Amino acid sequence: MKLREIISISGKPGLYRIVNFDKMPYTVEDISNGRRMPIFGRDKVSSLAEIAMYTEEGDLPLGQVFQNIHEAYGDTIPEEKEIIKDHETLRTFMNKVLPTYDEERVHDSDIRKLVKWYILLRQQGMVLFVEDESDSNK
Repeated sequence: MKLREIISISGKPGLYRIVNFDKMPYTVEDISNGRRMPIFGRDKVSSLAEIAMYTEEGDLPLGQVFQNIHEAYGDTIPEEKEIIKDHETLRTFMNKVLPTYDEERVHDSDIRKLVKWYILLRQQGMVLFVEDESDSNK
């Protein structure tokens, strides 16, 4: 599973993998439970590979942020409820994994979503979040 194959659908919780991209409606699969459903042209879909986090130096791809979390926590998957319990804990977490994040533009809800997505991807066995340049052409 690669980050560019995983999508977020606005208004729907969780993350999805595109199963059928040949004809409308497209078919996606919820990566947490395997349930399939159709999505239509009106659904706002974003590939995780195209999402970035605001930093003081510019935007940092989400894959690199996930990689930073993985490096900070190693093979242990952090406890979601411990990280997202309050504002201070969220900001401490972000300072640990991405010290240069833009504190004004990155909201608590963004950090909560980041944590939930990271934990979901780790539970699915994903450990490599940044693709090698040669892999992106495949």
